[in-house]
Amino acid sequence: MTEPVYDVIIIGAGSVGTPAAMFLAEAGFKTLVIDQFASVGQGANKAAIGGIRATHSDPAKIRLCLKSIEVFSTWQQQYGDNLEWIAGGYCFVAYRPREEKILKNLLAVQKEYQLNIEWLNREALLEAVPALNPEGLIGGTFSPDDGSASPMRSALAFYRRAREKGAVFQFGEKVTGILTVRGRVQGVHTNQGTYSCGSVINAAGPWAREVAETVGLDVLVVPDSHEGGVSEPVAPFLRPMLVDIRQTSDSANYYFYQHATGQIIFCITPAPPMVGTDRRETSAFLPQVSRRMVNLVPRLCNLRVRRTWRGLYPMTPDGFPIVGLAPEVEGYVHAVGMCGQGYMLGPGVGDLLVRLIQGNLTANDDEVLRGLRPDRPFRGQEKLK
Repeated sequence: MTEPVYDVIIIGAGSVGTPAAMFLAEAGFKTLVIDQFASVGQGANKAAIGGIRATHSDPAKIRLCLKSIEVFSTWQQQYGDNLEWIAGGYCFVAYRPREEKILKNLLAVQKEYQLNIEWLNREALLEAVPALNPEGLIGGTFSPDDGSASPMRSALAFYRRAREKGAVFQFGEKVTGILTVRGRVQGVHTNQGTYSCGSVINAAGPWAREVAETVGLDVLVVPDSHEGGVSEPVAPFLRPMLVDIRQTSDSANYYFYQHATGQIIFCITPAPPMVGTDRRETSAFLPQVSRRMVNLVPRLCNLRVRRTWRGLYPMTPDGFPIVGLAPEVEGYVHAVGMCGQGYMLGPGVGDLLVRLIQGNLTANDDEVLRGLRPDRPFRGQEKLK
């Protein structure tokens, strides 16, 4: 029997792989997506809390997320699916001079790359977000075009659109090898068969390193886990995602927002990181995050929590994604190491990958890919992880 032949095979039907499949199929590429799970978005995507921001410290991520916001914010108008998009904005608060300096220093880069963001002093910020604890508040940045949406609704919408345009999805298959001939990708082996192709995109999220090893590459992606939770619904009182980057002995930052349903959805970045693929919830998470949330927004003190969960963040040494052609293997493309921001980066990355595979990159694309290239030295750190 002749094996199926595709232009592009994407490994991973999650936050990056599914919108990438959609954009590639729309551009006329015969596209196959292979995923080890039973259906779309069942890896790291379903653990995402839904925040989507272009408020980053790096031009590459700003550009990619501005495209993502364009996709999320116009989707219902274009295709009719309700992704639960809300342009509630993002607010990074400052209660100490250290955070004030960090946030103000980033404004120059953010504004240079057309991010709609401003520094608000104490009075202006309390007017914009009245629920904030006023004690010790210095101010903060506010970017009103950022927002949130439903990861599962989005994954399903991108999946349906990709299939409408001809993309094929194979679920419950695990990639066991990538076929190469004289340093050029020729196909993909799975536990159920072999598929021929001209290009392979590794969009396997926390499992990216394992996939890369099948073609003899070592990609510097190591998963760690973060916990999230959701409350009972309450009357609307909080529009933006609140982010507090004050570091403590047990956490690097935390963030939360009020969803369209009225529920508060929240997450924390533990310190030190919980490296590995263990996704069992811990007893430490809820007391840890609730103390910080109530300190920031006191009226949360009587809020009841419905459930918590734990998801994987595919981290890189510098906190930036790895996106681009692998110099060692022709036709192999990295789209990995999203560092827990795959949901907000996914549509922007997918749109970029079309032009990368077409060989039709713009000057802006070149700038993005230089910053995220797989052979970079991995010095420095992302300031708004």
